[in-house]
Formats: sequence, structure tokens, C-alpha cells
Amino acid sequence: MNITVKLFAVAKQAAGAESIELDVAEPATVADVRRALLAAVPKLAPAARHLLFAVDAEYAGDATPIRRDQEVACIPPVSGG
Repeated sequence: MNITVKLFAVAKQAAGAESIELDVAEPATVADVRRALLAAVPKLAPAARHLLFAVDAEYAGDATPIRRDQEVACIPPVSGG
């Protein structure tokens, strides 16, 4: 199934886009989306274990199931002061 993942901050810069279309097998989880995103945007590999995901505006763990009609966002770590 095709999933659109909204990207923010460093993820957006690495992909060169505000969102990315990923193809994942059904049934899918956040872990599947994470793997597909890292395969599509290898520049994110150094931040891989720090990437957070949200599904329908709620933070989601790797085991969270994903349906094709849900909003998925990748939120990289941020720093600042």
C-alpha cells in the first residue's frame, strides 16, 4: 500500500520534500514505514534510532499498525537553545 509520510526539519531537508510516498506491505506498522523511509532517504540513517513517528497526530511506537487512510508524520530530533 502507498503511505504518504509528512517530513519535518532534518528529514524534510534530507528528502528535499515536505512529504514522501512510500510503498509498504499490508499489514504495515510504524517499523515498516521507518524501514521504507530509511531505504528511500539514506541520508537519514545517522538519525534513524532517534526518529519519532506520529499517526493521526498521536506519537506512535514501532508496533503501531498503519492503515492507508491515516496521516503519518516523521519527526526528527530537534535541538536549539
